[in-house]
Amino acid sequence: MQPGGVNFVLQLSDAFGKSLWIDTAALFATINLRTLLAAALLRWPLRQPSPPLNTDVKGDTRLGILSTAVFAVVLAGAIKLHAMGLTRIYLDPGEHGWLYIPISYLIVLLVQDTVFYFVHRLFHQPTLYGWTHRGHHRSKQPSPWTSFALDPIESLVHSLLLVIVVVLVPLHLATVLAVLTTMTAWAMVNHLSPEVLPRRFPHHWLGAWIIGPAHHSIHHKHQNRHYGLYFTLWDHLMNTQDRRYRSKIRAMAGRSMGTPF
Repeated sequence: MQPGGVNFVLQLSDAFGKSLWIDTAALFATINLRTLLAAALLRWPLRQPSPPLNTDVKGDTRLGILSTAVFAVVLAGAIKLHAMGLTRIYLDPGEHGWLYIPISYLIVLLVQDTVFYFVHRLFHQPTLYGWTHRGHHRSKQPSPWTSFALDPIESLVHSLLLVIVVVLVPLHLATVLAVLTTMTAWAMVNHLSPEVLPRRFPHHWLGAWIIGPAHHSIHHKHQNRHYGLYFTLWDHLMNTQDRRYRSKIRAMAGRSMGTPF
């Protein structure tokens, strides 16, 4: 009889081996279809300004497909962990109460934002940048295709964070789906060029606290600023917020959009 630890490893290997690659292929197709549909809804590139943006769409797309493959493998692994009862995803809203669902959603966003800020800033260090983050900055002007153009190491780190979260934190399935949807929508909107957006979007009072395309476009022009994902909190606390950002978005709200930064 196999020792308990060895037996567990063998069971784990058997469970993963049976359908891991089928799940990976299905997730890979689903994620790419989701990306294409989201980009179509944003009407990219139909709203490109003239002259065309300095965007490497082909390069971003190739890297995005590679990034999707990494996410698909990791998420397929998470599905197997759930099937083995090793995640804390649940289906009954009454298990933790209805109020916990939106609270847990916000908690996950805050955790993601915190981890993303410090990992993102770490990946900009010269010794790591070429291996972990250079691909994302191939396009001088970001587009929705840049959203998921992540180097494999960066994709692995961010996808593993999701797995760690569902293993440690009880989350309703609706919360997990809401987080994944938010990640997609937020990433794509943040990588729109401010030039293709309506004049007042997103330059309202939330613009100082919620990251949008104007905020993130600064990072793609000045890589020592604006490392956040959803919120500007850590940029404020760590002094990486552009000190003139608030005045810039107030000024931009009252005039036509150009290339403001």
